[in-house]
Amino acid sequence: MKAAVIVFPGSNCDRDVQVALRQSMGSEPLMVWHKDSDFEKVDLIVLPGGFSYGDYLRCGAMAANSPVMKEVVARARKGVAVLGICNGFQVLTETGLLPGVLMRNADLRFVCRDVRVKVETSQSLFTAKYEQGQAIRIPVAHHDGNYFVDDDTLSAMEDRGQVALRYCDAAGEITAEANPNGSLRNIAGVYNETKTVLGLMPHPERLADPRMGGSDGRALFDGLVEALR
Repeated sequence: MKAAVIVFPGSNCDRDVQVALRQSMGSEPLMVWHKDSDFEKVDLIVLPGGFSYGDYLRCGAMAANSPVMKEVVARARKGVAVLGICNGFQVLTETGLLPGVLMRNADLRFVCRDVRVKVETSQSLFTAKYEQGQAIRIPVAHHDGNYFVDDDTLSAMEDRGQVALRYCDAAGEITAEANPNGSLRNIAGVYNETKTVLGLMPHPERLADPRMGGSDGRALFDGLVEALR
């Protein structure tokens, strides 16, 4: 299996993802600079967290128009797996690969803490190592993680099972108190229609090693490697 991590000016979680992928793959992922309009064939593309282009204009908007993203979009539309974490999720919505938008957090403050998220389905490349309904602990760190989409699109997404993760409490209950940013229906992550593209606000790479205080995020990377090999 081969993976690529896209690096934008302002990315700050690209090395974290590199380490998590190396740990699960047993080999080095390809680190691709944003100005590279082409790169070798890979099975997985990851858009990491951070503040691409300083979050100028709006989060992810400039990155979505970078040279490398034309190639990422083209490959995603051909079925190559794409994972967008935090800012990467914002980039994916800006490109149209995922529906919806990420707005300012409801309390207009940056949130940085561990949260619980409920795995809505284990039937995807990204969640095969989790159980449906499992509540996992993953850190968030964002100012613009408030997911919104229009009612008709949301209904269609729910019908197709495109909601990947929802903020929940330790018991797996979906509550307003468990929602760190005001996201519609506690949505923490969504798929495209074929479930080959996932965007999520929490950072699984930050809890992929027990030495970092937990390993709930490790299963996402292990599952991807197993599914794509």
